[in-house]
Amino acid sequence: MPEILFYHLERTTLERALPDLLVRSLARGWRVVLTVGSDERLQALNNHLWSFDDSSFLPHGSAADGHAADQPVWLTTGDDNPNGANVRFLVDGASADDFSGYERLVFMFDAADPEALATARGAWTKAREAGADATYWKQDENGRWKKQA
Repeated sequence: MPEILFYHLERTTLERALPDLLVRSLARGWRVVLTVGSDERLQALNNHLWSFDDSSFLPHGSAADGHAADQPVWLTTGDDNPNGANVRFLVDGASADDFSGYERLVFMFDAADPEALATARGAWTKAREAGADATYWKQDENGRWKKQA
């Protein structure tokens, strides 16, 4: 059973928080699948990950780019894992039916989006019922992620 983390976006947007968490995952030697709730958001995040920082970029791709096995971060709207990822991020209300095969699942959800909040609550309940090690994270006043008791 993977470790499951829930990141509650209250102080920052997904676009600001996501790149840092992806960079940290890659620094650990992990490959990532980023599951997005819609094709439109996938394209927007695809563009954002190339330009979020003037001095760097996040290597990634999607079905439109091909070469899935070579991509350290794979963007998708489905359950596929063509790059052999260790970690699955789920954003914009995306959900996962199967938690197996990953070291870590990361749900990021916007506090202002009732649908994403409901999806995250459902995933939390499912994870706890399955006996998973699920943790809940919020940002402090300085923007640092803190695990909640």
